Amino acid sequence: MVASSRAAANFPVPGTGVLRVAHGTYEHASNLAAGTTIDYCRIPKGAVVVGGYWCGDDLDTGTEELNIDIGWAANGVDAADPDGFGNLDVITGDVSVHVPVAGIYYPLQGKLFTDGPQTFGAETVLQAVINVDAATGGTGTTSMVVYYYVP
Repeated sequence: MVASSRAAANFPVPGTGVLRVAHGTYEHASNLAAGTTIDYCRIPKGAVVVGGYWCGDDLDTGTEELNIDIGWAANGVDAADPDGFGNLDVITGDVSVHVPVAGIYYPLQGKLFTDGPQTFGAETVLQAVINVDAATGGTGTTSMVVYYYVP
């Protein structure tokens, strides 16, 4: 048998660990320029992010070039990691296996996939960075939803 350290018999089982949700929505009234950062929400000091997603309208139509990363800002303890939850590359809002209609849906990934849940040492702003603006359109609504607990 193999197990993670959190499944060990001597690992304390939290009686007060409550899953919480932070979220934010931004209305893209115009095609945001490359280099623009969108702050979506804050999580408290000690938050352990275990999952979540970034979603929204199809912001780029035709030949897509919109490129957005999702991550976090520096908080005085932890360094900024603009793509810590996803280097999304060129985003297509076409019908896909993730979304049965035109739209965007990306689970938080990046460090969650490579390192597991992420703990933050201070209150932290979660955000997206636009690397390349949309070829056509660029307007609509996007949201970030983050699942976390505070031990």
